[in-house]
Amino acid sequence: MIATLETCIERYLSSYVFPIVITVTARSEKQQGTSHLTSMHATVKWTVNDSCGAPAQHDLLVRVSILITYIHQTTMADIEDTHFETGDSGASVTYPQQCSALRKNGFVMLKSRPCKIVEMSTSKTGKHGHAKVHLVGIDIFTSKKYEDICPSTHNMDVPFVKREDYQLTDISDDGYLCLMADNGELREDLKIPDGDLGTQLRADYESGKELLCTVLKACGEEVVIAVKNNTSLDK
Repeated sequence: MIATLETCIERYLSSYVFPIVITVTARSEKQQGTSHLTSMHATVKWTVNDSCGAPAQHDLLVRVSILITYIHQTTMADIEDTHFETGDSGASVTYPQQCSALRKNGFVMLKSRPCKIVEMSTSKTGKHGHAKVHLVGIDIFTSKKYEDICPSTHNMDVPFVKREDYQLTDISDDGYLCLMADNGELREDLKIPDGDLGTQLRADYESGKELLCTVLKACGEEVVIAVKNNTSLDK
């Protein structure tokens, strides 16, 4: 049980750039056949590099405190069934990452939108000022441009981004794509993309080409971002 709690906390804090050592102790008792936590204590130790300041430490303490309060109020059986976000569970669509660790062509949330970083620069505000990072990103779904400035030692939300290829099997009269996953499951909830990509997709499909559509997924949104020939079906 303790190992499970330690694993839960480690997964939740795995995005931090400094090493974390977690020790958890817990006591429980049975009430009407159900085991309940009666007490719990967690010790979290970490090593902070020179580039990390007090805000990151404070943020970590707050997150640990919230997580432990949640676990303490949950029955042992519930904890065994809890799935902490690893990218696919749906519990969270983002994870925290220190601003200085972000990179061009990576992803970040700007103005609450999932964006690809196209420009990134660092500057200092003065002799005793903190380094600040200027970020420019393009919304991965709408192509709208967003900008933000953040202290380099602060955390920013980074979206979980996933790409998946589907075989195109049909296009409905109202423009929805019939897509088949690797496991044979069909989906018909994505429309043909706008612009040149959608025009080329329809033309290639109507000419009889076997196509693979690449779907980008993030923050509960999905869109077809690329189309290519399905070479696996070539004879």
